[in-house]
Amino acid sequence: MTVRNAPRHSSGRSGADIEIVPLPCALGAEVRCGDVRKLDEAGAAAIRQAFLDHLVLLFRGQKLDDHELMAFGRVFGELAPTIGAKYHADNVKEFDPALKHISVVSNVIENGVAIGALGDGEAVWHTDFSFDEVPYSATLLHSLEIPPFGGNTGFLNMYLAYDTLPAELKEEIHGRSTKQDASHNSAGQLRKGFAPVTDVRTSPGPTHPLVYTHPESGRHALYLGRRAYAYVNGLTVEQSEALLDKLWAHVDQPRFAWHHVWKLGDVLIWDNRCTMHHRDAFDPNSRRIMHKTACMGSRPSEQPGYRPPHPRGAAFAAESGKR
Repeated sequence: MTVRNAPRHSSGRSGADIEIVPLPCALGAEVRCGDVRKLDEAGAAAIRQAFLDHLVLLFRGQKLDDHELMAFGRVFGELAPTIGAKYHADNVKEFDPALKHISVVSNVIENGVAIGALGDGEAVWHTDFSFDEVPYSATLLHSLEIPPFGGNTGFLNMYLAYDTLPAELKEEIHGRSTKQDASHNSAGQLRKGFAPVTDVRTSPGPTHPLVYTHPESGRHALYLGRRAYAYVNGLTVEQSEALLDKLWAHVDQPRFAWHHVWKLGDVLIWDNRCTMHHRDAFDPNSRRIMHKTACMGSRPSEQPGYRPPHPRGAAFAAESGKR
């Protein structure tokens, strides 16, 4: 697949052009715009459209403090509080309330207390805050310290995953919903105040549709959220497990994915409504510090009036499957 640069858009205040460079993968684009703190409204509008078109955007070489990261996050919507007490681990340090829209993803321990969440292990494929009634629409992650190896982040195009489902499997999931477990995080750790799950049918968490109609694009995406302790409502546990296994086996294909190798100063933003992501484990003796902010979303729903496949939809899948 040939990588082509999209038309350039003047960012006005920065005096520099914005170049959107699609990646030769199922999703993702690098945005070359210089310092994101200098974007004017025209530049911000171009980036918002690129976000909808490419699902994940990469900005290299940014040096943002937490307030600047939050300001950049507001380009994509109203910020969500990211430090909910009910989701804290017991040993994670609390942060300044003025920075309630910032959370820290880190394995660093200071004076016996973790400065952030998720440690150094693998964070399995998931969608941010699918365990909440109103998940995030977008997540931004800024790299402040990175390990020499590992800790990279993969993304899946869930438009493409839906578009390429076998017809009978599509028919089976339309109108169905899953209950998403809230008791564990994406690293498999039990959250503060929750009991271990003994029955997926009664685990704590909201119900979301398996087919999510994106509120801005109008396109359908497969919405799986998280595999652990998920349950398809109305089925027996055995039937639910079998259906979820088929869906997860389908999405776990390289043709749907892009894996990002972090550099210092990278900022990634991804659309939680039509992607999933995953973090590789890394050496626990190395340091990794990421600061995160996120945007408020809306309650997931499946709506009629489905639009045609996303530009990186079935045709892209057919081509990428030949490689």
